[in-house]
Amino acid sequence: MFFKLFLLFVIIPVIELSLLIKVGSIIGTLNTIVIIMLTAVIGAYMVRMEGLGILYRIQQNMHEGIFPAEELINGLMILIAGALLLTPGFLTDITGFLIVFPASRNIIKKIAKRYIRKSISSMDVQINKF
Repeated sequence: MFFKLFLLFVIIPVIELSLLIKVGSIIGTLNTIVIIMLTAVIGAYMVRMEGLGILYRIQQNMHEGIFPAEELINGLMILIAGALLLTPGFLTDITGFLIVFPASRNIIKKIAKRYIRKSISSMDVQINKF
């Protein structure tokens, strides 16, 4: 767990910073800043639109008496995408945009579900050892 948090809070910002410096040296500082600002604004708009659509589908499901499990997962993923898109950097922006688009979000969701199932089953094995 510590290693994963280390990657999240140290390695990713270092990668982002090096990408920003590299792109800034190629296209210029002002252009890099404009791109970062544009991706934040466009990303925030897309997240808002996708989030409103998900809220509408959750309300529809609840009205029909269906538990909106998939929509809640999509909502969580859109929330994560919003945080990634508002974080300055190219790697986080690419990841955030991939999560916003439904086609790639479904692929990421399948991978995440597989990872969670694997983690839960390994936890179950460790708990049963005691």
